[in-house]
Amino acid sequence: MFFSAIGSVNRFDTFDEAFQAAYRWLAETDLDHTPVGSYPICEGITANVQEYTTLPEKTARFEAHDKFYDIQYVISGRERFGLCKREGLTVQESVPENDVIFYEEPEYSGSVVLTPGDLIVVSPEDAHKPRVALDQPEPVRKVVVKVRVKA
Repeated sequence: MFFSAIGSVNRFDTFDEAFQAAYRWLAETDLDHTPVGSYPICEGITANVQEYTTLPEKTARFEAHDKFYDIQYVISGRERFGLCKREGLTVQESVPENDVIFYEEPEYSGSVVLTPGDLIVVSPEDAHKPRVALDQPEPVRKVVVKVRVKA
């Protein structure tokens, strides 16, 4: 899945060399047995293996990043993943040292359900709300690959 506004599609290429390196790492790594932690793939690309319990929708927040694209890949578990355009959102909190901006809940947004083997690519122009429980909170094992935006 790929989500973007038409005005942003020429800014990046999710099939370029950096993204291909990330996809290869996801396909070739034994993710079921890779410990939680951070794994440099190559310059500007890092994979972060995470484990957490999904949250009720009201407690999760929309977020976005300025310096990185996210490739979020679910290893096990399920989660609802919110999406919307970043433009026009109201900033709730900014944490520049972690390249994350949190937003107030938008009036309109959509979501997809991510299950094992699914991935989604999120650009800096998009806001996303990960970690949302479907019916009940459940454990999720996921990799978030950070791909640095080209200058």
